[in-house]
Amino acid sequence: MAPLVQPTGPAHTRILSVGAARGDLDVPNDDLIGPIDSSDEWIRQRTGIIQRRRASADIAAVDLAVAAGEEAITKSGLPREDIDGVIISTISNVAVTPSMAALAAHRLGLTPAAAFDISAACAGYVYGVAQADALVRSGTCKNVLVIGAEKLSDIVDPTDRSISFLLADGAGAVVVGASDHPGIGPTVWGSDGSKWETIRMTSSFEEYRNNPNEVPWPTLRQDGQTVFRWAVWEMAKVARQTLEVSGIEASDLAAFVPHQANMRIVDEFAKQLKLPESVVVAHDIEMQGNTSAASIPLALHALREEHPELSGGLALTIGFGAGLVYGAQVVEIP
Repeated sequence: MAPLVQPTGPAHTRILSVGAARGDLDVPNDDLIGPIDSSDEWIRQRTGIIQRRRASADIAAVDLAVAAGEEAITKSGLPREDIDGVIISTISNVAVTPSMAALAAHRLGLTPAAAFDISAACAGYVYGVAQADALVRSGTCKNVLVIGAEKLSDIVDPTDRSISFLLADGAGAVVVGASDHPGIGPTVWGSDGSKWETIRMTSSFEEYRNNPNEVPWPTLRQDGQTVFRWAVWEMAKVARQTLEVSGIEASDLAAFVPHQANMRIVDEFAKQLKLPESVVVAHDIEMQGNTSAASIPLALHALREEHPELSGGLALTIGFGAGLVYGAQVVEIP
């Protein structure tokens, strides 16, 4: 019997381009404070958020994904037939199946690209980049479109003080392809299911289906203090480990692009890592809000637009959230 053929790919990959799509509505704090009996000052002090971007009722998460993907593809300069993989990280697909990725791939003219969704919440974009990097280096794909897409306003309880004022809508996309030098470092990732209920839905869809008159539509909720402590202390360790396995120091970074969960978490992160003043820290949450899987690519896109001089520099990206799951990489800024 003849031996199986195993494909091989390029030794290295990098992010070729970034695309973004933000909700079309600016939602200031004042629009949300009534149902949670709060104030603009309280939200700013606790989260750093001034406003969040949300999408109109007729705009779905897949629409945002397609818009972000279109920009990333165009900026990559690649012909569409050379993009043969599509990965979407989302918790906002309106159907259990089929995948959002399959529909987005069709609408983007990428058929017959392999397409699938992943559910890793706020770490999902990093998980997607890790898979895209492996697929290209193994020779399984030539180029992979990775999208984080969320319409979290669909699963918000406006009276919930734990998370409702944080959440927003948007999509960020990158194209991962071959490189003549390492542009994506090793991924440090993992999970801690013992804290599964820390960020959760208020009920399951089964419970809602069986008792629609008693069980309200499932929405997101979190134990804010537990999440804050875990994110600041445990994820700082993951960030330092990522720098170590990537063979670099904090001083080698041009930018730090963490999940935009909360401005206090982002700033405490930077302090824990002892980042030098030369490192630009992404603060996209201030005007965008928390978009879960979309937040890192959206923040990377904004950083690239505001600081084009960072192109070619290194950015530490780290995502963390429901699961609890986490993932981090050092990447070259396109």
